[in-house]
Amino acid sequence: MTQSADGMKKSPVTKRGHRTRQKLVEAARVVFERDGYLDARLSDITVEAQCSTGTFYTYFTSKDEIFEAVLEAAREEMLHPGVARVGDAEDPAVIIEASNRAYLEAYRRNARLMALMEQVAHIDPRFMALRQARSAMFVERNAKSIADLQARGLADPELDPMMASRALSSMLSRLAYSAFIVGDGDLEALVHTATRIWCHGLRLAAPGD
Repeated sequence: MTQSADGMKKSPVTKRGHRTRQKLVEAARVVFERDGYLDARLSDITVEAQCSTGTFYTYFTSKDEIFEAVLEAAREEMLHPGVARVGDAEDPAVIIEASNRAYLEAYRRNARLMALMEQVAHIDPRFMALRQARSAMFVERNAKSIADLQARGLADPELDPMMASRALSSMLSRLAYSAFIVGDGDLEALVHTATRIWCHGLRLAAPGD
């Protein structure tokens, strides 16, 4: 195990190393969600992972670094949440509905971690940059989908795809935050409302129209 140019540990090269690193990441998530970022201790993480402090430092340099690894794992799950299969010729509104549902379900599973990310981002510029990069990835992905719908003559051609994506993606993100972190949202109502707003914003017929 070596360090990269920025001082962070490089990924392990053996299967055993990958398993040990993953075990540490999973343990860290348990500790962070239970105790919060500020109160979480490396000793608590190693106890949860049933490994030594030396093993921890084989794979990570600090609490910051393993927290970043935990966030990265959650980001991958939320960016690729496993949308239910829909036909290639399916109504785009049905695809939007399935995508919104998958995102909201993934957010609900990761709600405690998303709340921690919001808190830490406000006190640490590094994590604010990570939060912004994560948001940018969602916006860029959705902008490509909007541009594709425009190219097919299905979405409002006067919309700027990136600006439309920023508006709609931000709406969905804040809706999820308010529902699953601030309050206790009803998933079906959230999916229904977000999908209708998304579709009507693009001048698409929503499911059921």
